[in-house]
Amino acid sequence: MSGQVLARQSAPVVPVLGRWGLSPHADLIYRTLTMRGPQTCAMLARDLDIDGGRLAAATDELSAAGAARLTCRGRERWWHAVDVHRVGLLMRQRRGPVAVTEGYRRHLAAVAGLHLERVDPATVRRLPTREAARERIAALTAAERREHLAINTEEQISAEAAAVAAPQDRGLVARGVRLRALSLPPRAGGPRDAVPAGAEYRETTDLPLKLMIFDRHTALFPADPVRFDAGAVQITDADAVAHLTQLFHRIWRTARDPFRQEVPPIELTAREQAILTLLTDGYSEEAAGEALGLSRRTVVYTLRALMDRLGVQNRFQLALVLGAARAVPLPGVPVIDTPTPEEI
Repeated sequence: MSGQVLARQSAPVVPVLGRWGLSPHADLIYRTLTMRGPQTCAMLARDLDIDGGRLAAATDELSAAGAARLTCRGRERWWHAVDVHRVGLLMRQRRGPVAVTEGYRRHLAAVAGLHLERVDPATVRRLPTREAARERIAALTAAERREHLAINTEEQISAEAAAVAAPQDRGLVARGVRLRALSLPPRAGGPRDAVPAGAEYRETTDLPLKLMIFDRHTALFPADPVRFDAGAVQITDADAVAHLTQLFHRIWRTARDPFRQEVPPIELTAREQAILTLLTDGYSEEAAGEALGLSRRTVVYTLRALMDRLGVQNRFQLALVLGAARAVPLPGVPVIDTPTPEEI
């Protein structure tokens, strides 16, 4: 009996996370993980009667606060409680409530997809501070010879960060290293001013995490997506780096190049321009040909060759393409069936 009392007295006290701004669901899940051990989301949802949306938000809170960590076993994702003594210290050091954003959720999902619990620990390196991360970035950038891939998730890049990155980026381009950067669209004005000449740059709102990939050999991303002063994680595991490289290129393919016009200009020959102008003014093919001293066959052939060049099938599609490119006015171009080979 006395042994049981002693055990209860020596058991660690689970901190109440609500006093530091975490939600009641987050507090309940942390207590469950502490008492029962690792749990899957399905187990937590069933035992605690919490729906998927609230469960995801609560586990994000715990992960952001450092109170829980996620691992993968096969296809299952398991949540683990961090030691109560460490969590109590972390919570006492917090200055305010946990801010969980969509950006954090995307970061968490991207990192979980790396399956870091499966890789050789020697291929994962923790850089504990922002300064340590910057020093490592400088060293890796100086050694690059082929390709540098970067994702920037900051809505506004600070002057300090730009001053650090700009010389490195210019140096990469000067050495012939292919530099590709993805970023959020700026809130105002044009594309990022810090993009050096010779770099490739695109913008999109769908960016899962801040990331750098050096020569497809080393990847580096923040340890905490909302606190860059918490340092970074460096990975050299070949499969994990390949996964992040594929993620970058999937986003790149759908991102927008702000330096390129939305519709490429279409250059028309003098004959094409003259024929289209007359048709726009309501001339028939025969009348347009007479006005220009051409046969109707030549007018039809010129239009067919233009449609083939632009990859359209009929006059209506041709009018849309030319109107979007502002090559000719959109209204007035008649919708006429594509000519048959006999007409041509």
